[in-house]
Amino acid sequence: MSYVGPDFDPPQPRRGRRRVLTVGLAALVPGALLGWVMYEAVGGDGGGSGNAAVQPSQAPSDQAPTDSTTSDDKPPGPTPTTDSTSAPAGSGSGSLDGRVVVIDPGHNPNNFRHTSEINRKVNIGTNWKECDTTGTSTNDGYSEAEFTLDVAHRMRTLLEKQGATVKFTQDGDRSWGPCVDERAEIGNKAHADAVVSIHADGAGSGQRGFHVILPGKVDEGAANTGPVVAPSRALGERIAGSFVRVTGDAPSNYIGDGTGLVTRKDLGGLNLSTVPKVFIECGNMRDSKDAAQLTSGAWRQKAAQGISEGIVSFLVK
Repeated sequence: MSYVGPDFDPPQPRRGRRRVLTVGLAALVPGALLGWVMYEAVGGDGGGSGNAAVQPSQAPSDQAPTDSTTSDDKPPGPTPTTDSTSAPAGSGSGSLDGRVVVIDPGHNPNNFRHTSEINRKVNIGTNWKECDTTGTSTNDGYSEAEFTLDVAHRMRTLLEKQGATVKFTQDGDRSWGPCVDERAEIGNKAHADAVVSIHADGAGSGQRGFHVILPGKVDEGAANTGPVVAPSRALGERIAGSFVRVTGDAPSNYIGDGTGLVTRKDLGGLNLSTVPKVFIECGNMRDSKDAAQLTSGAWRQKAAQGISEGIVSFLVK
């Protein structure tokens, strides 16, 4: 899970050129990825079978990571990204007028300073879990919380150009948190049309690729995901498809059976949501090849574009 950095990013190419490059890149995607894209087109069911493969070090903010920022680390404060970028393809300016999108940047750059607060247990419906975690980081110390805030800022720029009202669960402006139950509540109170929680994984070296986490059906305690399971899956499928197309990256090779979709019932941020919501693990910070992308400002712009276009595709029907 994640953080944000002040890297300078080169100007992005014009939209027309990006389309050409995207088509060329798509032609190089391995056969397995092509099969996944075909899966998405026919609306196959691919998320559930990978659930058991999730390890604690791979978990989103609802789970305590094994690759956490230590008390000796001092991540820099968040620097909002103000890149001027083209609008998502296939949607004109104002296509999201009246729509509310909540972006949930996973973790908080200052969580590592507040271990007692973030270790406090909160009710997620099915059981009690930690309020939040510090998230993971690359081997060189680029934190997940830095990454998630940077991608979130880029997404906000793109989505606001489409007319959306964009809200954050946190913008590096809190000393810690918020807890996972409060993150869900922020989206609920905003009556969001879509909520996306941004993360990066902390799996083993050689484990690469992204995956989108969908809510499973839960009806226990304060959790009742029944009404949002179907729209959340639709949101997740759109995001996964756009992420492949824009970044050129393949779905995870270690979870999700190559579909890029995983269903889980143990994440409070999903269990407690009453609006369509998904998590996306954009890559594995502990793999050198994935880490090289996650630390690249140019690649983070592609990630933000891919996620944003998936949201637009879901909302503009």
